[in-house]
Amino acid sequence: MNRIYTTLITLLITATFAKAQEPQKLSLKDCMDYAMQHNYTIKNAQLDILIQAAQNAQTASVALPKVSGKAEFDYFARPQSQFLNARTFGGATAPDVIVGFAFSVPYAASVGLTASQLIFDGSALVALQARKMAMELARRNERASVVSIKYGIIKSYNILAVAYRQREIVAKSLATAKSMFKELEATGKEGFVEKIDLDRTRVQINNLQNDSASLENNVQLLEYALKYGIGMNITQPIVITDTAVTEHASTAASLLTEADNYDKVPEYAVLNTVKTLQEYNVRRFKLAALPSLAAFGSLGTNYGSDKFADIWKFRHYESNSVIGLQLNVPIFSGFMRTNQLKEAKLNVDKTNNNIENLKSGIDFMAAQARGTLKNSLIQLKSQTENLKLANDVVDLAQRKYKAGVGSNLEVTTAQTQLLVAQNSYFSTLLNLINAEVDLKKALGLID
Repeated sequence: MNRIYTTLITLLITATFAKAQEPQKLSLKDCMDYAMQHNYTIKNAQLDILIQAAQNAQTASVALPKVSGKAEFDYFARPQSQFLNARTFGGATAPDVIVGFAFSVPYAASVGLTASQLIFDGSALVALQARKMAMELARRNERASVVSIKYGIIKSYNILAVAYRQREIVAKSLATAKSMFKELEATGKEGFVEKIDLDRTRVQINNLQNDSASLENNVQLLEYALKYGIGMNITQPIVITDTAVTEHASTAASLLTEADNYDKVPEYAVLNTVKTLQEYNVRRFKLAALPSLAAFGSLGTNYGSDKFADIWKFRHYESNSVIGLQLNVPIFSGFMRTNQLKEAKLNVDKTNNNIENLKSGIDFMAAQARGTLKNSLIQLKSQTENLKLANDVVDLAQRKYKAGVGSNLEVTTAQTQLLVAQNSYFSTLLNLINAEVDLKKALGLID
């Protein structure tokens, strides 16, 4: 019976492990959705929104009443003395002697409540007004983080899709070369094939096997990059499903007519929000020159005795209370406020420069992406035609060889030229895809 249980547990563990290792199919949308839940940069950006909400609540507390309570018990082991001249009480006839008196009793206790309410403070008023903009900055930073992560995911996904396609084509070429080698070997045994033809085909197979191994390693590295970008464990096997990379040629061309719009770019919105907050800071230091007004009040009771037990007889306690207004007038702070105001204004100027620099960067990125996209579209058209012609040449060379009117060298040369055409085609396609994503980012079209 124990052996049966052991076998069942082993089978269960094996099945669970096998299931866990099944490749997870991922579309581009799946990757985006997964990243929104698991990417740590996005998680931190979302936490920043919650942190800003907590900070806004702290700022709002400035305008709310403050209440505190205090209870105190004191034991004066040696009460402090106050010193007076004996003539103060005895008149001119009293000796001119300084006498020490201990006015406090050994035991004392007090209980009290203190409350205060800010009525007006220019700096606090501006801070309260800036809360909404501070939250907006956190949200715009979160959107900028999301767009940046999505930009990297799209690039990684598309590069991987191209690598999948290249791997497929190299595998097909390798299978064709191996099939031809078997045919040559069989024919060679009958003495109809020269050794040089076999060697030439074997060299081609070796080269294709090297290319295949290199592509396989490259695919694995690209999968690691994609999984890291979306926040997935890199040991989890995946298979991407959106591999129709040739469709980008038709969709990318429509981007060339899109107009530039800085307002759609998240980084531009972030800098403008930063500028607005810095302008609030300028106002804050200006209003710091105004007086501030606050109300306060306290209520308490206290008692003192030379006997410890009397302290707990609360009927002896005497109450006290006070209410008042406090006006604080800043007069001179050693030029602190003046220099704080100067710094705040300079920060606004600096942010203006950053905004202009960002606009120039967006213009450059858009222009560069448009130029690359235009060139790639032109080159892709010719590369597509070259690829078709190369496939036709291989097909014709193979048919001629099988009909006995062509040579192995002709087939090998045609296949080599096909591989060159394929590499050129995919290189151009990859340039086009990257330019498309770059232009979308520059135009603020990545959602």
